[in-house]
Amino acid sequence: QAQLTESGGGSVQAGESLRLSCVASNYPYADYYITWFRQAPGRAREGLATIHTDGRKYYADSEKGRITISRDNTENTVYLQMNSLKPEDTAMYLCAADPSPWEFFYPGAYKIWGRGTQVTVSS
Repeated sequence: QAQLTESGGGSVQAGESLRLSCVASNYPYADYYITWFRQAPGRAREGLATIHTDGRKYYADSEKGRITISRDNTENTVYLQMNSLKPEDTAMYLCAADPSPWEFFYPGAYKIWGRGTQVTVSS
């Protein structure tokens, strides 16, 4: 059964950085996208960045410049580096996978999701 597992969240001060990890296991496709989303309480799930197994990457306009997505295909792991964190970055961060999402940052385009890792940024 395909599974995504996020880690790396935590409680940090504003201005600090975090690197989140998303490990894919038993995924049935060799080529696929992994996309990072976040969801704050009472808000819609928001797409942040996506990366394909061939290295192509795309960023949502909202956080471009403060985040970097990368992957290590040998470890089936995708990373999300987040810098200059702000209190408004506080959210559950989740990764999702699909071989060909019809829209990168629309949650409904993904069938496989991790359970998320919490990021809390205090001022």
